[in-house]
Amino acid sequence: MIDLYTWGTPNGRKASVMLEETGLKYQAFPINISKDEQFAPDFLKVNPNNKIPAIVDHEPPAAYGKEPVSVFESGAILIYLAEKSGKLLPTDAKARMQALQWLMWQMGGFGPMPGQLHHFGRFAKEKIPYAIERFTTETARLYKVLDGQLAKNEFVSGKDYTIADIAILPWAARWEWHSIDWATHPNVKRWFDAVMARPAVQRGFEVP
Repeated sequence: MIDLYTWGTPNGRKASVMLEETGLKYQAFPINISKDEQFAPDFLKVNPNNKIPAIVDHEPPAAYGKEPVSVFESGAILIYLAEKSGKLLPTDAKARMQALQWLMWQMGGFGPMPGQLHHFGRFAKEKIPYAIERFTTETARLYKVLDGQLAKNEFVSGKDYTIADIAILPWAARWEWHSIDWATHPNVKRWFDAVMARPAVQRGFEVP
């Protein structure tokens, strides 16, 4: 059994979608970040960086030993679950690297940049035009990069659905927050609709 500590954010949804896609048994524990529950001492034992998501695997692969394994950082969780289940991360070296580099693209850009846009554009008490323009522009650039990649491939890293798609999807699901016009990103729209139609994705988005 895997314990999932999460909340309804893009990063949180990565983990729940992945668990639903792999079919691994898990139970979800909501961590209400609006109430600062991520700073609770018990949760800090799971994730010293006091952010969601995090998991505790009570039946880890043999290579990890017999003790429960804690994993934090959404990208690391996706890789861990892919390796545990043998799903959604190619074994072919070239295809695997393609998936991993697009996972890192999401973690380094298509997450932090729209995340800052969310903060400065929607939640900050003081609206700072420079910050809003900076993160709006960079988020738009990243959508253009993604659209170009999907113009050549069915899924983000190639012909197969992988952890790269799972990582990127929950951020793209907030496209309206990003002032994105699907008409100018037809390849992202085609991909987005197809992946959002997956039953496991729909279940994952409902967690917690």
